[in-house]
Amino acid sequence: MMKNSYFTRKKAMKCGEYTLELGSRTYIMGILNVTPDSFSDGGKFVDIDQAILHAHKMAEQGADIIDIGGESTRPGHEKITAEEEIKRVLKIVERLVKEVKLPISVDTSKATVAETVLNAGAQMINDIWGLQKDPDMAKVIAKYNVPVCIMHNQEGSWYEKDIIYSIKNFFEKSIEIALAAGIKNENIILDPGIGFGKTQEQNIHIMSRLCEFNDMGYPILLGTSRKSFIGKIIDLPPNERIEGTISTSVIGIMQGVDILRVHDIVENLRAALVADVIMRGKSNG
Repeated sequence: MMKNSYFTRKKAMKCGEYTLELGSRTYIMGILNVTPDSFSDGGKFVDIDQAILHAHKMAEQGADIIDIGGESTRPGHEKITAEEEIKRVLKIVERLVKEVKLPISVDTSKATVAETVLNAGAQMINDIWGLQKDPDMAKVIAKYNVPVCIMHNQEGSWYEKDIIYSIKNFFEKSIEIALAAGIKNENIILDPGIGFGKTQEQNIHIMSRLCEFNDMGYPILLGTSRKSFIGKIIDLPPNERIEGTISTSVIGIMQGVDILRVHDIVENLRAALVADVIMRGKSNG
């Protein structure tokens, strides 16, 4: 099989004491939602001990990164204050940086939250508004010299031009903000934001054209796990969308995706292992 150039693209990314050799294999980011209202697992891990236990389980199953979310991002979610978000995530971050030998990421769009968790030892920020919501976010990330996942997002699903072109324009603005604030080029990850500001048809269309983001030269993260666009295709609730998620994960890997953000570690890791051998010629071990 003829492999595209993005399968030879390599980028070493430092996350504190850890190094991700992006491009060499697919990395698995495990989702740890400590919210009462997330679409798939809301309420399951609001108890700190349950959250810590689940993080350990994901680590044992083979996750490469743990991503902690303290505020639901599902459509129509209830917004919370930075103080409430910190209350939900801080103690978990403090424990996990000591107990789990993996990079700890926090999913937040608030600079105050980012500052607090990075000071507590978190090694990555995952911003669903791509540094464009909170004007202080980029400088906080630059201060701590950690990777940031810049996700595309917008209010509504209307796009004046081709959707891939529009998302790339959003990324270019976010990258400009990042670099101007002092975030290192090698610390930037891009996420097309499946399910955010997009219709069912648009999500499917983006999935078919993921490879077009590779020419921007940055690692790509894909977050499709259990999302509604999968549910609409197979007509199943979130906890029965594992096979559908795996399908999107493999489609992503075949188009050069570097990181999969998922709920179900074992199943996606096994799929990534096979896809990596075929597409990259290297195992995921």
